[in-house]
Amino acid sequence: MFVSTASRFRAFSASLFALASLSMLPAAIAVPFVHTGSSEASVTADDFSSSSSSSSSSNSNNALSAHSGSKDAAANKQADLVLKNGAICTMDATGRWCEAIAIKEGRILSVGSHKQSSDWVGATTKVIDLHGRMVLPSFHDTHVHLAEGGVELGQLSLEGCANLADAMKRLKDYSERNPDLKWILGGNWSLTLFPNANPKKETLDEIVKDRPVFLISNDGHSAWANSKAIQLSGVTAKTADPPLGRIERDAMTGEPSGAFREAAIDLIRRKSPRVSEAQMLEGTKNAIKYAHSFGITHVTEANAGEDILKAYKTLVDKGALNLKVRAAVETDPQGNEKQVNRALWLRKKYEGGRLRVGEAKFFADGVVETHTASLLTPYLDKKEETGISNWTDEKFAKLATAFEKAGFQIHIHAIGDRAVRQALNSIEAARKVHGDLDLRPHIAHLQLIDKADIPRFRQLGVTATFQALWAYRDVFVKDLTVPVLGEERTNSMYPINSLLRHGTVLSAGSDWTVSSLNPLDAIEVAVTRKGLADKPEDNKDEPLNLDERVNLMDFLAAYTIGGAYSDHSDKVSGSLEPGKAADLIVLDKNLFEVPNTDIHKVKVMQTMLDGVFVYDREMESNASKTNADGK
Repeated sequence: MFVSTASRFRAFSASLFALASLSMLPAAIAVPFVHTGSSEASVTADDFSSSSSSSSSSNSNNALSAHSGSKDAAANKQADLVLKNGAICTMDATGRWCEAIAIKEGRILSVGSHKQSSDWVGATTKVIDLHGRMVLPSFHDTHVHLAEGGVELGQLSLEGCANLADAMKRLKDYSERNPDLKWILGGNWSLTLFPNANPKKETLDEIVKDRPVFLISNDGHSAWANSKAIQLSGVTAKTADPPLGRIERDAMTGEPSGAFREAAIDLIRRKSPRVSEAQMLEGTKNAIKYAHSFGITHVTEANAGEDILKAYKTLVDKGALNLKVRAAVETDPQGNEKQVNRALWLRKKYEGGRLRVGEAKFFADGVVETHTASLLTPYLDKKEETGISNWTDEKFAKLATAFEKAGFQIHIHAIGDRAVRQALNSIEAARKVHGDLDLRPHIAHLQLIDKADIPRFRQLGVTATFQALWAYRDVFVKDLTVPVLGEERTNSMYPINSLLRHGTVLSAGSDWTVSSLNPLDAIEVAVTRKGLADKPEDNKDEPLNLDERVNLMDFLAAYTIGGAYSDHSDKVSGSLEPGKAADLIVLDKNLFEVPNTDIHKVKVMQTMLDGVFVYDREMESNASKTNADGK
């Protein structure tokens, strides 16, 4: 079953036009596009019919003969592996579909029709019949904390707790199962569990009082500590708030009340046990396997300390890094330009194999719900506050320029509209000094963007890296965001389609463990602007601004060719074309043949990296069953 030619061009127009017009794609395959606006926000099964599918398949065969090279040339090349009888969405510049793909020595040899696939088969070629399953380029997550997330898999997790009682039961069970732990570490608790997003130390004390408990929130911008942890850290009423951080305090005594924001988190963290090299390595390996199960083969580590780089380098040295990693090194708003030299040293020491150390991570601000996101206009409930800007304008511009000059791609966390403007201003300042070095800066999160700044992304060549799973009215938004921003600003959040219509290149990231690592969860929300359909508690309200939804092809592009553009691998990945790496996934259902509300239910069956399957759902399931049966 294939999408009609007209539907393919309609669906693919905006994302590929943005990329093609940046000269990323060869002129020979760049085609005219017509963007149809938000009324064409998604491609559904209604775009399919048996007659159009048949004619489309025939047209595709003719077109792909030229795309794949001559029949005779293909016949002279024996593939190592052929996948045939599939619905293969190549994500190339024309949005082309095909039925078969040939792979040789880790690269794509050819793509074409089911009939053409026999030309690639030799005596030693392995042939797999896909039985109509969908194939896509594998996913690129361009903003994730993968290694740290892997470590957290072995710690206490409060993710998904519906209420405080659930969270406390989980803490109690964990503490009883781990009586020898000197500190209880973990987190992923939601700010929505507490009035004003403000947890208290006494709540933890009721469950565990003899050992320190230190838990990071699921957004990573707050921490919750019990009295023992606060005592051991030496934080008292006399302790001043650190620069760019805040200690929440008892209104009467001034004593720490249990919550720590932004830089204040380090007051407790510096006294807690450090993650060992062995723990980081094991966590990284576990996280990579988890990523494979969702079809992810490329990641951008959004804030990689040396401990994380060391874990990846260990895997590189062992020939065991089954993931393509682009790491963003930390920057310090309190530091000077010497930190560029350290970044260069880290690159020289750790880069190699599938690990690239190519980005510099800037935190422009915090988050809305704790009043630390930097806004152009004040918060509704605190009329004098506009949040925290971690950088002065001058220093931000100076460091961004220095890092670009040293060859680092700028990667910026920006939530508030003032933070976004400051980020764009800094990139513009760097442009004025040394022009466009094709470093492809990108800004992540983008919860609020002033309308005047939307065209600047395209003008400056800045990629917008969205965490689309956040773009709906969940309890978090209703209870914590609307009261501090108001309905008008809330409704303008995450303007994905506005940026797309202005020609901005989109990439996508999960920010895991802040939210789900599964790209299909985020893709569904991007095209519906509602919560996942099997979570009725997240679907009681209207969608979050339907004008900002995008069509399915456009956000698939964000996770594939857009991600490859962002992580500088677009010449060798992001689409299924001859000569590119055989990085692909097989899905159990065609995403264009299920309702948009079922996208997140589709499963990745296999994940391939450089021509080798690194994940097979059926094999994993059988192995799990064998272990469960004790065989």
